[in-house]
Amino acid sequence: QVQLVESGGGLVQAGESLRLSCAASGRTFSTYAMGWFRQVPGKERDFVSAISWSGDSTYYADAVKGRFTISRDNAKKTVYLQMNSLKPEDTAVYYCAASRSWRTSRRANYDYWGQGTQVTVSS
Repeated sequence: QVQLVESGGGLVQAGESLRLSCAASGRTFSTYAMGWFRQVPGKERDFVSAISWSGDSTYYADAVKGRFTISRDNAKKTVYLQMNSLKPEDTAVYYCAASRSWRTSRRANYDYWGQGTQVTVSS
C-alpha cells in the first residue's frame, strides 16, 4: 500500500512558478508510475502529467506541455511537479496518484491518491 501527501501549493501571480511535492510512504514506491491530476470545483479531475517507475519516461497533457515538468526521486520516495509560466486557468486542487500502469491518463487506473494541494494563480 502507498500513502501520498502533497505539499507546495499556494497563491502566485500569473507568470510565476511553483513546485509541488508528493511524499510517499511504503516500500513499493519505485514500482509505481506516478501521476498528477487537478480538479476545479464542479468539474472532473483532469490528468496533468505522469512519470514512469524509473523516471525515464514522462507524459503530459497538452494544456501544460512545455510549462510543467514532472520528476521523481525514488530514494526519497517523492515525486515533483515543477510548474512554470503559471496561468489563471491552472488554478485547481492538485493531486498526486500512484498507478501500476504506465502512460495512462485514466483516473480509474490509479490506485492511490493524496489529499490534494491548492494552487491559485491570480491574473
